[in-house]
Amino acid sequence: SAVNRLTRPTRPDKARRLGYKAKQGMVVYRVRVRRGGRKRPVHKGQTMGKPVNEGVKQLKWNRNLRSLAEERVARRCGNLRVLNSYWVNQDATFKWFEVILVDPSHKAIRRDARFNWICDPVHKHREAHGLTSAGKKARGFRVKGHGANKKRPSVRSSWKRRNKVSLRRYR
Repeated sequence: SAVNRLTRPTRPDKARRLGYKAKQGMVVYRVRVRRGGRKRPVHKGQTMGKPVNEGVKQLKWNRNLRSLAEERVARRCGNLRVLNSYWVNQDATFKWFEVILVDPSHKAIRRDARFNWICDPVHKHREAHGLTSAGKKARGFRVKGHGANKKRPSVRSSWKRRNKVSLRRYR
């Protein structure tokens, strides 16, 4: 299958740099993701709209394949939380990533001050909310300063801030 649990990370040095420890409550999964862009899923290529939105083939998904891999393994392991992930291998068709997951209900994690932050309910499905490293990269948070004016706190909220009409009471 495309999602497989491992007994130990393939790249232990990289995994440890990203927070992995060989302790109870920490698991590593390897995920296979198909490479390439995203074809628009429409029937017979008919998009039913204006010509500007007619594209089917040469479209690209807005996020990276690493965040897609994190989301797929998190969907399989609903009781675990995604800590981080890293690239392992690739060929012409696939990319392989390894995802570090943490069990928030395990006592070894809950009692460890370095990891028990992930047990809070606010960290449920961090990979789906773009809060992991790969998700933040896709949201443009690697950039700081005036090159990231429209990124923070998010693209949608900054758009909303710039587009809403503010009518003060006394004006």
